[in-house]
Amino acid sequence: MVKLDALPDVPRWAVLAAHTVPLVTLPSGLWRIAQVAGLPVAEQLGRNGHEAVVAMSLTLLTEGLALLTLGLVRPWGDVVPRWLPLVGGRRVHTLAAVVPALLGAATLCAITGWFACTQAAVLIGRVTQTSAQQVLLVACYSPLLAWAPLLAVTALAYYRRRATPCE
Repeated sequence: MVKLDALPDVPRWAVLAAHTVPLVTLPSGLWRIAQVAGLPVAEQLGRNGHEAVVAMSLTLLTEGLALLTLGLVRPWGDVVPRWLPLVGGRRVHTLAAVVPALLGAATLCAITGWFACTQAAVLIGRVTQTSAQQVLLVACYSPLLAWAPLLAVTALAYYRRRATPCE
């Protein structure tokens, strides 16, 4: 089995959940990159300059936010890295990590719920031409449904591990 780096007191399931988050966001980002590159993943082959910048920015932002989940199981989530000016070397306040993570999970739940109920069928029909493109689109975006619960359970594990009676 692959060894995943984490703090020794982090439960194995939380480590797996945290390391899964960047993996569930990756397929949708790769799909957007393929579309910008002009590959036949959708009806619109490629995008104009503005749309390409938005797609690439969304991909980078999504993956960057997903990678932050690793901070809930790694040392840099407990103590700010020393190379950061002003705050480097200080202990991360538990709620400073947990509150944004849980708000992010709640926001992701709301967005994915709204999108799945109101927009998904319309988008699939508008963006794709063939059934193969539809299957690819759904296969690339479906893993995003796991992001919110994975983030939430990782944040709760972080809170349980870090919370003391004084906090």
